Amino acid sequence: MSSTVWWEGAEKTRVLIAPDSGCGGNKPGELLTLRHPKSENGTCFLFNNEMLQELQWFKQSYGSWFLGDYISEDGSLYMATPVDPVFILLPIFDEARMKKGENSGKFRQLDEILFVEGYPGYQHLLSLAEKCMEIVCQTQEVGSMKFYRLDNSKVLAWLSCKRS
Repeated sequence: MSSTVWWEGAEKTRVLIAPDSGCGGNKPGELLTLRHPKSENGTCFLFNNEMLQELQWFKQSYGSWFLGDYISEDGSLYMATPVDPVFILLPIFDEARMKKGENSGKFRQLDEILFVEGYPGYQHLLSLAEKCMEIVCQTQEVGSMKFYRLDNSKVLAWLSCKRS
């Protein structure tokens, strides 16, 4: 277990339980604010070693954490749990295709799709989206550029596999 300052200027030390980064503890990962796929509210995620994890906060009524020479008096902790990035990116890709009626929508580049006003954290997911979104998207290559468009039949097939 390594001690890392996650956010310079943080007023309190917090306890975070998360999978090891696989980098010897030297690379802490990045905290990203992304839109929650259901509520669209800003939600904190940990992006570490090409894995996206949702942060959950737990608080005990009575308890403290002893962290070296420091005591975290409120007994709360954060837990990072892996989340399938496709779930998080589906609403973004759905909006990006600009579908109207029976029209299937537009093909767009990943950097365009992942530019979400007020949420710069999506830009950090470029390589992850490139790897995982082909399962639910049609792709077209023009020269060295690749374009994506969400495909409803692929999404339904993917959701059917997730359900079973």
